[in-house]
Amino acid sequence: MKVVIPGGSGALGALLDRGLTAAGHQVVTLSRRPAGPRQIGWDGRTLGAWAEEVDGSDVVVNLAGRSVNCRYTEENRREMMDSRVRSTRVVGQAVAAARRPPAVWLQMSTATVYAHRHDAPNGEHDGLIGGTEPDAPASWRYSIDIARAWEETQEEADTPATRKVALRTAVVLGPDRGGALDSLSWLARLGAGGPIAGGAQYVSWIHERDFARAVDFLIAHDELTGPVNLAAPNPLPQREFMRDLRTAWGMPLALPAARWMAEVGAFALRSESELLLKSRRVVPTRLLDAGFTFDHPHWPAAARDLVRRLRGR
Repeated sequence: MKVVIPGGSGALGALLDRGLTAAGHQVVTLSRRPAGPRQIGWDGRTLGAWAEEVDGSDVVVNLAGRSVNCRYTEENRREMMDSRVRSTRVVGQAVAAARRPPAVWLQMSTATVYAHRHDAPNGEHDGLIGGTEPDAPASWRYSIDIARAWEETQEEADTPATRKVALRTAVVLGPDRGGALDSLSWLARLGAGGPIAGGAQYVSWIHERDFARAVDFLIAHDELTGPVNLAAPNPLPQREFMRDLRTAWGMPLALPAARWMAEVGAFALRSESELLLKSRRVVPTRLLDAGFTFDHPHWPAAARDLVRRLRGR
């Protein structure tokens, strides 16, 4: 099987590359800065020689998009939107133009598309799309606008011979240095990983190995199309999430942080408080209904596994 991964030079692309290559598949990565023998240059905007890799491939997994871990300035917002919409559009053009189009196109999306809520989980069938919550700041709307535009661009692509799946992905946690888990662990080990603004907001997450397994599962299951949530089946409040992470590190104490402190901290780190304060209660209804089983469904055990591996780095 030949798999093409646009935007695959980051941590998630490397994770999929390792797993697929180990399974005997041919993997080609499209990157703005190609650095290896199986990496091909592209600009994420226009058709080029890279489209020849899509023609005749079996699977495309588009991961392209500027990181959201930044201040939401006008320029950064534009780059976040443009990098997602334009790369998705041009991937669709390459698939549409292929003489032998891929059987499936998996398109990265985000669980942030769902509403900020505590009362009930968001599944694909009954989840609430965000943007109109009365208790959410208007500034959070832009993340939802990006997610919706991302998915709509894939939906609009004229690719009748190719099955399309939108990966509504929660934060993927792995033991990579500089990743999300590493940053959260740094806070936990310093005793600063306590409840933020009370800690009732839900954290949705997925272990990196389950992310890779879910992608493989979606490739194999032809009946699955449209949005699919990639998140562990047991999201939990932020205060419990950080408590379990501190336990894995052997740190019993932690300082709580008020909402204003989170705002100040996010500003100092050149990030956005939405990443800390929005309640993301997302469940993988369609994956579970299709028979997918998680190796790491519960956070305490997943945290122990990831911390053990992070310690060894």
